[in-house]
Amino acid sequence: MSDTQHSFGKNGLTATVSAHGAELTSLRTASGQDLLWNAGPAWERHSPVLFPIVGKPPENTTLNGQPVTLKQHGFARDMTFRWLERTETGCVLELEDTPDTRTLFPAVFRLHLIYRMEDTGLHVGYVLTNPSQDTALHASLGVHPAFMWPLKPDAGRADHRLTFEKAEAAQIRRISPDGLLPEGVRSPITDRVLPLADTLFEADAIIMLDARSKAVDFTGPDGSGLRVRWDGFKDLGIWTKPGAGFLCIEPWYGYATPVGFAGDFSEKPGLLHLQPGESWEAFWSVEPI
Repeated sequence: MSDTQHSFGKNGLTATVSAHGAELTSLRTASGQDLLWNAGPAWERHSPVLFPIVGKPPENTTLNGQPVTLKQHGFARDMTFRWLERTETGCVLELEDTPDTRTLFPAVFRLHLIYRMEDTGLHVGYVLTNPSQDTALHASLGVHPAFMWPLKPDAGRADHRLTFEKAEAAQIRRISPDGLLPEGVRSPITDRVLPLADTLFEADAIIMLDARSKAVDFTGPDGSGLRVRWDGFKDLGIWTKPGAGFLCIEPWYGYATPVGFAGDFSEKPGLLHLQPGESWEAFWSVEPI
């Protein structure tokens, strides 16, 4: 059994997870169709874990009296997780704070990722625990799976859509180089449907704060595609690089630092706040439809 990756499956759907970043690196149907982006030159990741921040930290910020020097989306995606369990239908991985992480983010934590292939598709669970006895944990966690767009090689990109479970807010948010813009803009979602086009992403990601839906269907011209579900996460990002062969559907708990925010990291809007001994759980799942 490889120390670097683990493959598993059920009912013809197979997945591979890497110890590096606890990242899902492959998701394939029984017919050989790849559902997950191949980490090609346009974006060299598949499905990174965003922790302990979504986006970038405020400039010159501190936490517990010490500097926070995180890169965009944090360090979890670039660290090696420890295998806790590997079976024919899934795996469990763990990441804990180290002296190195505490120089970047002065906090203790324990993060478990639970991959499980169910009858209908892949389920990915998250358990974030604050093992401290006396200090709160302030952090964000987001997921960033990139699915093939077009879903099938012979389909046109503009013939795809997202259909949300519920009617969403009339406005979305956007990001500038300086952070989350303070004002919303008109949402391109009409009657729960977002027709997909590269022009949507010329201004970077579509950001939905406090998304109402907990599921979205990503479908092609023949009506087939993927259903992505989530719970425990509050916000949603949708992103690609215009012309690239993927679409990211990203449930988050947290979001980019708002333009103009300055202060202690613990006061950054959108964070999880876990008291000593407290845990938070969330999941996302994907199934072919």
